[in-house]
Amino acid sequence: MSIDVLEKVKQLPPDKQKEVEDFINYLLDKYTSVTGRQESIADKRRRNMGWAKGKIWIADDFNDTPEDFKDYL
Repeated sequence: MSIDVLEKVKQLPPDKQKEVEDFINYLLDKYTSVTGRQESIADKRRRNMGWAKGKIWIADDFNDTPEDFKDYL
Protein backbone atom coordinates (compact mmCIF):
# COMPACT_ATOMS: atom_id res chain seq x y z
CA MET A 1 0.00 0.00 0.00
CA SER A 2 2.73 2.53 0.86
CA ILE A 3 4.28 2.27 -2.63
CA ASP A 4 0.90 2.97 -4.23
CA VAL A 5 0.37 5.97 -1.99
CA LEU A 6 3.84 7.29 -2.71
CA GLU A 7 3.26 7.01 -6.46
CA LYS A 8 -0.03 8.86 -6.13
CA VAL A 9 1.59 11.62 -4.10
CA LYS A 10 4.31 12.00 -6.74
CA GLN A 11 1.59 12.65 -9.33
CA LEU A 12 0.27 15.63 -7.37
CA PRO A 13 1.47 19.19 -7.98
CA PRO A 14 4.18 20.38 -5.54
CA ASP A 15 1.83 22.52 -3.47
CA LYS A 16 -0.50 19.54 -2.94
CA GLN A 17 2.46 17.32 -2.07
CA LYS A 18 3.35 19.81 0.66
CA GLU A 19 -0.26 19.67 1.89
CA VAL A 20 -0.08 15.87 2.11
CA GLU A 21 3.21 16.11 4.01
CA ASP A 22 1.71 18.62 6.44
CA PHE A 23 -1.27 16.34 7.04
CA ILE A 24 1.01 13.35 7.69
CA ASN A 25 3.00 15.42 10.19
CA TYR A 26 -0.25 16.48 11.87
CA LEU A 27 -1.34 12.85 12.24
CA LEU A 28 2.05 11.83 13.61
CA ASP A 29 1.95 14.65 16.17
CA LYS A 30 -1.60 13.80 17.13
CA TYR A 31 -0.86 10.15 17.86
CA THR A 32 2.57 10.54 19.41
CA SER A 33 2.70 10.94 23.16
CA VAL A 34 5.15 13.00 25.18
CA THR A 35 7.40 9.96 25.54
CA GLY A 36 7.75 9.74 21.78
CA ARG A 37 5.94 6.46 21.35
CA GLN A 38 2.98 6.30 19.04
CA GLU A 39 -0.34 5.65 20.74
CA SER A 40 -3.23 3.90 19.12
CA ILE A 41 -6.77 5.16 19.53
CA ALA A 42 -7.43 2.26 21.90
CA ASP A 43 -4.51 3.40 24.08
CA LYS A 44 -5.93 6.91 24.25
CA ARG A 45 -9.39 5.60 25.18
CA ARG A 46 -7.92 3.31 27.84
CA ARG A 47 -5.97 6.23 29.28
CA ASN A 48 -9.17 8.30 29.66
CA MET A 49 -11.26 5.60 31.30
CA GLY A 50 -12.24 6.42 34.85
CA TRP A 51 -11.62 10.16 34.58
CA ALA A 52 -14.89 10.94 36.40
CA LYS A 53 -14.49 8.39 39.18
CA GLY A 54 -15.68 9.91 42.45
CA LYS A 55 -17.20 12.95 40.73
CA ILE A 56 -20.58 11.41 39.91
CA TRP A 57 -23.05 10.03 42.42
CA ILE A 58 -26.52 8.54 42.33
CA ALA A 59 -29.01 9.14 45.12
CA ASP A 60 -29.78 6.15 47.35
CA ASP A 61 -33.48 6.42 46.50
CA PHE A 62 -32.90 6.62 42.73
CA ASN A 63 -35.05 3.56 41.94
CA ASP A 64 -37.84 4.45 44.37
CA THR A 65 -41.13 5.59 42.87
CA PRO A 66 -41.74 9.32 43.44
CA GLU A 67 -44.70 10.13 45.71
CA ASP A 68 -46.54 11.88 42.85
CA PHE A 69 -46.65 8.67 40.77
CA LYS A 70 -47.77 6.22 43.47
CA ASP A 71 -51.45 6.88 42.57
CA TYR A 72 -50.83 5.53 39.07
CA LEU A 73 -49.34 2.20 40.13
